[in-house]
Amino acid sequence: MKRIFLFLLTNIAVMVVLSITMSVLGVGRYMTAQGLDLTQLLIFSALVGFTGSFISLLLSKWMAKQSTGARVINPQAPGNAREAWLVDTVHQLADRAGIGHPEVAIYDGPPNAFATGAFKNDALVAVSTGLLESMTEEEVAAVLGHEVAHIANGDMITLTLIQGVVNTFVVFLARVVGYFVDRVVLKNDRDVGMGYYATVIVCEIIFGLLASIIVAWFSRQREYRADAGSAKLMGAREPMVKALARLGGLEPGELPKSFEASGISGGAGIAALFSTHPPIEDRIRALRSAQTL
Repeated sequence: MKRIFLFLLTNIAVMVVLSITMSVLGVGRYMTAQGLDLTQLLIFSALVGFTGSFISLLLSKWMAKQSTGARVINPQAPGNAREAWLVDTVHQLADRAGIGHPEVAIYDGPPNAFATGAFKNDALVAVSTGLLESMTEEEVAAVLGHEVAHIANGDMITLTLIQGVVNTFVVFLARVVGYFVDRVVLKNDRDVGMGYYATVIVCEIIFGLLASIIVAWFSRQREYRADAGSAKLMGAREPMVKALARLGGLEPGELPKSFEASGISGGAGIAALFSTHPPIEDRIRALRSAQTL
């Protein structure tokens, strides 16, 4: 979740800076004497929206390493037997998935793992010391399979494209609403007034929150696909089920009856809409009910 949060935060920061820079330089000539030029505004919005997303994607490996302090293992000279096993396991899973060998890294932290990178054949898979210390080798392998499945599925690219699309509409709609408020509601018939700028800022915040819900929904769906991908790469679903149960603080094996009947509980109410990961119990239930691997 931290990795996705950093991706979104960087993307928004780049989008804002780019938007201001393009406006100052006069690149976005969408305001004319006759009103808004919607074609020019859409081009401006797409440039701002997609550029921010792609810059975030290209920086994703660097950001991940910097934010977690991850140490990349030299595949030619691993430091110990555990590191050698990690590299060998990731490489075997990558071969099964038909992608290039990712970099493999370890970082200090509670049980977790992530995969990132702009390209399928030049990605990064990192696991925490907490995960390595709290799971069996089979469970760790399943988690690694989950991360390799993310890479093979092209999840970071798809997330970037979706983020770019929603960014474009945030920028576009905020300015359309701002123009409407300035000219129709506030009756300003000269250039653009403070009402326009104030409305644009408020709308970008509101529309940005709505866009985050869309991106979070996609992120939750990709977690289900990566769980299924891990089961396929491992040849069985039980290792991933056990790993998820371990991550959720449950005893591997059968889920408690209270979890079997529960609904969305990873985040209550509105919080669930912004969650990038489904509740552990929902992921286990989906994995167990899958018809095929």
